[in-house]
Amino acid sequence: MKSLSGKKLCKILEQNGWLLLRINGSHHIFGRPGSIVRLSVPVHGKQALKSGLFRHLLKQAGLDEKDI
Repeated sequence: MKSLSGKKLCKILEQNGWLLLRINGSHHIFGRPGSIVRLSVPVHGKQALKSGLFRHLLKQAGLDEKDI
């Protein structure tokens, strides 16, 4: 599985209905209307997310590898 940077993952989340709620330091917090799930995406420039964190965020967002 190819991992993406946090910045690219943020764009994918926004395209799939997630809203940027706030930014706390280098972490972008996303949420969806009517859902209690919150996603915290670390954005450190072009640095790729680690594969475990990347898979976890995709799973929490309800996305699959083919959605990206």
